[in-house]
Amino acid sequence: MTHTRPAHILLIEDNRMDIELTLDAFRERRLSNTVHVAQGGKEGLDYLFGRGKYDDREQHPLPDLILLDLKMPVVDGHEVLRQIKQLPILKRIPVIVLSSSKEEGDRAMTYDNGANSYLVKPVSFDGFLDVVHQIDSYWLSLNVPPPL
Repeated sequence: MTHTRPAHILLIEDNRMDIELTLDAFRERRLSNTVHVAQGGKEGLDYLFGRGKYDDREQHPLPDLILLDLKMPVVDGHEVLRQIKQLPILKRIPVIVLSSSKEEGDRAMTYDNGANSYLVKPVSFDGFLDVVHQIDSYWLSLNVPPPL
């Protein structure tokens, strides 16, 4: 994505430690992207659909990229992905699943539901730095997205 402005990234994650690790990795890499955090699947869908406190698109713009956890209570990542990919205004936004699950069934289901990439969460901070670097290098720099 060749952006004239920093990219907007939506991180949908329920684990506070993983949120902090991801945000710290973006800061450490000194990336100028704006990362919006939705804590859990329900809040992620509220953000994407512009519901409730997220109804102001100036303050809560549609993201250029979504980082999605799978294993969340109430509304899991599989359901979030299904809903994203069913709505024309959202379905072209790249979704990178960032999960601790190494289960083949989870990977297959996420790709069947339209995920653009599946990454296993690293266990170390250096691993998170590498993931953030790769996301920036490919998804936010080299990748040419479809028109939204």
